[in-house]
Amino acid sequence: MGSIEIPPTGIRISIDRGGTFTDCVACVPGQPDILVKLLSVDPQNYNDAPAEAIRRVLEKVTGRPYPKGEKISLQGVESIKMGTTVGTNALLERKGERTALVITKGLKDLLHIGNQSRPKLFDLAINKPDVLYSKVVEVAERVTLEAWTECKNPQQIDITSDPALVQGITGEIVRIIEPLDIEAAQKSLQEIYDEGFRSIAVCLMHSYTYRDHETALRSLAAEIGFPHISISADLSPMIKIVPRGHSSTADAYLTPELKRYIAGFESGFKDLRTSGCRCEFMQSDGGLVEFSSLSGLRSILSGPAGGVVGYARTSYDNIEKTPIIGFDMGGTSTDVSRFGGVFEQIFETTTAGVIVQSPQLDINTVAAGGGSILTWDSGMFRVGPESASAHPGPACYRKGGPLTVTDANLVLGRLIPERFPKIFGPNEDLPLDQDASRKLFEELTIEINKSVDVHLTLEEVATGFLDVANETMCRPIRILTEAKGHDIRLHNLASFGGAGGQHACYISKALGIGRVLIHKYSSVLSAYGMSLADVVHEERSPSALVYSEEDTAIYAEKLDSLQSKATQQLLRQGIPKSRVFSERYLNMRFTGSDMSLMIQQNSKIGFLSAFKAAHQKQFGFLPVGRNVIIDDYRVRSVGHSTIDLPAPWSIELASLKTVTTPNPTSCNDVYFSSGGWVSSPTFDLHTLTPGDRIAGPALIIDDKQTIVVIPESTATILSEMVIIDIGASSKDALSTIKVDPIQLSIFGHRFMGVAEQMGRALQKTSVSTNIKERLDFSCTVFSPDGGLVANAPHVPAMIGSMAFAVRWQINYWGDNLKAGDVILTNSPICGGTHLPDLTVITPIFDEAGEQIIFWTASRGHHADIGGILPGSMPPNSTTLSEEGAVIKSFKVVEGGVFKEEKLIDLLMAPQHIDGCSGTRCLSDNISDIKAQVAANHKGSQLIHGLINNYGLEVVQFYMEEIQAAAEVAVRDMLRTVYSRTSGEPLYATDYMDDGTPIQLKVSIDPQTGGAIFDFNGTGTQVNGNWNAPIAITNSSIIFALRCMVAKDIPLNQGAIRPITVLVSEGCLLQPSEEAAVCAGNVLTSQRIVDVIFLAFEVAAASQGCMNNLTFGSDDPDEGFGYYETICGGSGAGPTWVGTSGVHTNMTNTRITDPEILERRYPVILRQFCLREGSAGKGMHDGGEGIIRDIEFCLPMKTSILSERRAFAPYGLQGGGDGQRGENKWIKKNGRVIGLGGKSTVAMNKGDRIVVKSPGGRGLG
Repeated sequence: MGSIEIPPTGIRISIDRGGTFTDCVACVPGQPDILVKLLSVDPQNYNDAPAEAIRRVLEKVTGRPYPKGEKISLQGVESIKMGTTVGTNALLERKGERTALVITKGLKDLLHIGNQSRPKLFDLAINKPDVLYSKVVEVAERVTLEAWTECKNPQQIDITSDPALVQGITGEIVRIIEPLDIEAAQKSLQEIYDEGFRSIAVCLMHSYTYRDHETALRSLAAEIGFPHISISADLSPMIKIVPRGHSSTADAYLTPELKRYIAGFESGFKDLRTSGCRCEFMQSDGGLVEFSSLSGLRSILSGPAGGVVGYARTSYDNIEKTPIIGFDMGGTSTDVSRFGGVFEQIFETTTAGVIVQSPQLDINTVAAGGGSILTWDSGMFRVGPESASAHPGPACYRKGGPLTVTDANLVLGRLIPERFPKIFGPNEDLPLDQDASRKLFEELTIEINKSVDVHLTLEEVATGFLDVANETMCRPIRILTEAKGHDIRLHNLASFGGAGGQHACYISKALGIGRVLIHKYSSVLSAYGMSLADVVHEERSPSALVYSEEDTAIYAEKLDSLQSKATQQLLRQGIPKSRVFSERYLNMRFTGSDMSLMIQQNSKIGFLSAFKAAHQKQFGFLPVGRNVIIDDYRVRSVGHSTIDLPAPWSIELASLKTVTTPNPTSCNDVYFSSGGWVSSPTFDLHTLTPGDRIAGPALIIDDKQTIVVIPESTATILSEMVIIDIGASSKDALSTIKVDPIQLSIFGHRFMGVAEQMGRALQKTSVSTNIKERLDFSCTVFSPDGGLVANAPHVPAMIGSMAFAVRWQINYWGDNLKAGDVILTNSPICGGTHLPDLTVITPIFDEAGEQIIFWTASRGHHADIGGILPGSMPPNSTTLSEEGAVIKSFKVVEGGVFKEEKLIDLLMAPQHIDGCSGTRCLSDNISDIKAQVAANHKGSQLIHGLINNYGLEVVQFYMEEIQAAAEVAVRDMLRTVYSRTSGEPLYATDYMDDGTPIQLKVSIDPQTGGAIFDFNGTGTQVNGNWNAPIAITNSSIIFALRCMVAKDIPLNQGAIRPITVLVSEGCLLQPSEEAAVCAGNVLTSQRIVDVIFLAFEVAAASQGCMNNLTFGSDDPDEGFGYYETICGGSGAGPTWVGTSGVHTNMTNTRITDPEILERRYPVILRQFCLREGSAGKGMHDGGEGIIRDIEFCLPMKTSILSERRAFAPYGLQGGGDGQRGENKWIKKNGRVIGLGGKSTVAMNKGDRIVVKSPGGRGLG
């Protein structure tokens, strides 16, 4: 071939390689920008999409051919900046490098167990994402921390007194319990190398502060020849071994795959490293890095990060400083984010089931996009989360696909088929098939109209689905703003992504946002954002120092050192020093909390003042008498982009002296709910000029997107931007006689959104580990009569039971409540579960303050409420008074005044009972009760916001109809069961470990779809504490019904309406007022659910227990308490195997990270792994239980409350039993003592408790 002419110099190319399409924007001096869009995978035409995009750019620039298959010269190309989903896709599809995990002995299954929670609360088939490693190597080594932070009077430690003591990087004193066995480790590493492993992740306990053992293992692995070694302390030098372990395995799993891709990309060029072209990749934190330095861990949000940088640089106005909501709507999902002048980052998140500890832009993803599937289910419109993907794609793609959001936009005229390329059908040569979309909508409309009282047209059905899709996308935006204290109305909305323009006006209108900003490159903004991004390098170092103003020089010295390292990295990449600046941070938190805040150094105020101001703003309070801890130092050095942006759009908009009304290129019929079919002018974006103003309704189209300008809105064209001002419009009054299924679906989202925001508010403002970190709480909304309307998916045991508490208070107080009153209760006879679960109930009054129109309530598990033992969960209690403070009904807030003095009297009252103590955590109790009050208040505000938007009558009408929809779904399910069982009653009996039976007979009425759950035959209340108040039985039933419906219905009072519950007074499930009940909520509730599932034969038994472990001290000077629940195996089902090491049934609380556990308390976690062989066998096996072995470093009281130690979890259809649980006390001298299911012992230093949880039962 002849030589290729050298192109002009200064070409800047930016590329976003997405999962489906690759977008490219090229800036060429003296020429218009070049945009290229092509399929990311098209092996028949090219090997690599980004290289092909560059080839096409250079052909356009030079006007000469660049033959395919030949290496490309980059002469004249100044820069290539890329974002890629290679790492993300490998993570999602689990197609990364075969990886081995090297971890501390005893913790081989730690990453599998994770925080022990299940992803979806109501799924019988628990599907936890697969771990990334293929093999685990346990190495003999162990270190722990010598001091513990819950110690009230810490002593100075002399490290010279013991050769096993060393000082860690954080300043903490580390005890080397067992040095690394070099010889054994080398042998193990050689074995996995010989098996073919070439990538390993190394993660050892406390390596964030003591790195010697990880460093030694890296040297051994390098000598053996491993090409890729991911060291957890290098990648994520922060406490918490679980996310650090996940991060290191993610890096080991993804980086080799990414390196292969980069090598393949580089091979397409003659001179990538020698031409002078800067090639950089986008990282998840919004910064660029030199291409050969990109790691898998830092690339996971590479593509979306480009979009955030794109709208931040183009849409945020430094003059007006109006914050921006980023709205990136694609084919399968929508990403939302916020920019208020600085990039908002998070440092721990979960992606594809993997907990990642790495700086990332705060991007929230919702499963709603153009390809989201539309369904009609249980009287409600549903959008997603399933997607039609690219294959088969939407119905209009001519591949037999389902109805999707894209089809709805098409049949409503919001997409013009003629403007799409003919790339559809089997041969990819046909246009969009509008008839296919209409046919499926016609069929669905007929189906819907058979089920509802109103008659809907096809267009109303399609519009309804889009309204629901829009509300689905509004929910994460509300969380991003309102839940963090930002007024959503004071933002602009920056819309981008292929589908964004069709929905942006509707999203803005629904949220009360007045202005939409759409950049000229909005359809390829992620690619364009790459060109505007800065080069970034970060350095971090962990710490555990208590902040003191006297030590600021120490902090400055550490930050100076990190800044020097980070700056040198940028200088080595050829970035001029004049373009480099550094941001310096301390990651700070209060003692006793894991909620840290990253505080940037500010010349105006010090770190401590800045931290307190940020804490007050985000959490709404400042703890009293607590030190501030520095968790780590961070320096982010930035090499500024050299690209000059045009003047802010606001200046151009203000300078427009005249506006013109352009002529449309055509008119198209578009359907709008406000006016039906409207002939709407349609404009080609490339023909419009600055100053053109277009009144809605209208369509603005280019070759990559369609922008819908809704009625009563106006679009103004600027040089770089389309500005759409959303006009205020009157809302049509909603009927309170006939149910609109569209509004029903929308209200379902709105009520759930209220409960979710209440939950977020409670988690933020609480101080205790149980609520803030273990998430042992629930927040709910109730109707005026106390019926459950909506709850956030928190702890099942709390959800269904709170209605009893609310209704008891309604009956008790009658008309004697006023606005500003808030009630506190925990008594089991008043709808409580057990005493540590304190319930705060707030009546919501109308504007006149006369009538209660709703209730909000929050229930949280408090660490202590008094009684005979720390933790208020005594295994040996026989009366309620031994379990702590009993509060039937107390106005904790009266007329807006918090009654703290009286509250203290109530919480300390147990100290007047022989053998009992008042609460041991008074300060935390008070703080968390205040947090619950605040969460309820947040819910009240949001409910009033709904009423302001729709009116009280409408809101209450749909409140009732939401419950009716759940009722219909349950009745339909029960009718199906009746048919399957030929109408025969369902029976089941199971036994508590003491032999007390739980007996159930279910009789279904096929006419009404109702059922009687008859528990007569259940044993009498016991002289123990596993008695279960009636509220728990109710909660267990509602949870089991929601699981068996197997549809995404709202969980509310309607789900229990079809059920009549028969329980004899004085039995285990309805004990007397003075009966001890602390274990009923955590043990008996699990067994009730198992009995229901057995009667319906839907699943084999799960572990049937929560394995409640408490330990602590009553010492007046050093008293402390700790509580945890421990996971086990889940039962198998007709189409699934059980899951190992997971919480089941009535709980889903998290477990404390091992490193946090050992930092806070004087214990050593010797073993935490799966219990091999504990699962029941069958056609489908059950899940394995776990082994948890804790050694105590000081004398303390330890209690275990557990079940399934005598009666094994039952099998189904011939499946084998799961193994029973075991609890053992292993004394320091080696003596082993069985503890039974329920016991309290005084442990000595060096003693251990070993909990072996039950396995799930098999099926078939």
